[in-house]
Amino acid sequence: MNKTIKEILKERILILDGAMGTMIQRYKLEEKDFKGTQFINSENDLKGNNDLLSITRPDIIKAIHAEYFTAGADIIETNTFSGTTIAQADYKLESAVYDINFQKLQRKLLLSFQLLKNQDLLQVLLVQQTERLLFLLK
Repeated sequence: MNKTIKEILKERILILDGAMGTMIQRYKLEEKDFKGTQFINSENDLKGNNDLLSITRPDIIKAIHAEYFTAGADIIETNTFSGTTIAQADYKLESAVYDINFQKLQRKLLLSFQLLKNQDLLQVLLVQQTERLLFLLK
């Protein structure tokens, strides 16, 4: 039987994942990693737009999330700090916001089920949109 988050919190402390930006920095990515094939024609520099990596380098994002799960994290964030039209306007990529956020959620759910398919699964996805915070609980 799956427990609710409140029931689990009565038994133990839940562990939140760590910083995504510093984990990404370990990969020493270049402009081409951020542009991928999807944004190759962008006239703007995209290096540093970490949210794009869910589309252009999903292998890296998946590996980082897997590291956090393996390390014992119960709660994994989507890390969509710049997944808004306001933030993506800096890169002239407002039209990519839906895809950025959809890809992040889709990959996170898939990874969660792949890694934990034989265990009770507690999923808490934190979708960060500027100053707003939405909790999706299972």
